[in-house]
Amino acid sequence: MKLLRQFCIILFVSFLGELLHILIPLPIPASVYGLVLMLLALCSGILKMAQVKEAADFLIEIMPVMFIPAAVGLLESWSALQSIWLPVIVITILTTVIVMAVTGQVTQRMIRREHHKKAKEAGSE
Repeated sequence: MKLLRQFCIILFVSFLGELLHILIPLPIPASVYGLVLMLLALCSGILKMAQVKEAADFLIEIMPVMFIPAAVGLLESWSALQSIWLPVIVITILTTVIVMAVTGQVTQRMIRREHHKKAKEAGSE
């Protein structure tokens, strides 16, 4: 029952993202609105991590399965992609590397900041 409640919370936030997408005429996907709403709810304390953690962990675990329909769609669109496959592959590899590098840098900075914060707190005690 707990997992179902957590999943419903995530779905509700996603629904709010869909509503924002309809109400705000910007070229931003509804899922991005939903992610921003979830971030704001978690950072502000409106929503606690424990209220969505297990459902979020489950969704992350099954994420690779969600890419199967997209991969099948690409295979079905091979005739349209055949003439531009090289640029698509190069762009995909470059953007993947850029995303990995930026994510790594942000994570390292956050870890360093947390270590610095803990060291400062330990020094003041």
